[in-house]
Amino acid sequence: MVARIYRPAKTAMQSGKGKTQRWVLDYEPEMARSVEPLMGYTSSADMKQQIRLYFDNKDDAVAYAKRNGIAYRVEEPRERTVRGASYSDNFKFDRIAPWTH
Repeated sequence: MVARIYRPAKTAMQSGKGKTQRWVLDYEPEMARSVEPLMGYTSSADMKQQIRLYFDNKDDAVAYAKRNGIAYRVEEPRERTVRGASYSDNFKFDRIAPWTH
C-alpha cells in the first residue's frame, strides 16, 4: 500500500492559509469502495483509508514512512500566484474589456 505525503491546499471556503502549513501522510485506497446492497451505503473494507497523520515538515513524514517500511510518494506543493488588482481598475478609461451595460 502506497502512502501519499503532501501539504494540503487552501480550501475555497477560507480566505486565510489555516491548516495548510503541516504535511499529511494519507494512504492511497487499496480497493475500490462498494455500495452495500441492503441499505445503499458506500462502504470499504480498507481500514488504512481512515488513517491520516500530520507532521510539521516533509522530512519528518518521509523519515516516518522509511522507519516503518511504508512505500510513499511525495507531492510538492504548488505556490499560488496572487494577481494584484484594485477596485478602481474597474473604472479605468483604457480598460481591456468594455462595459456591457
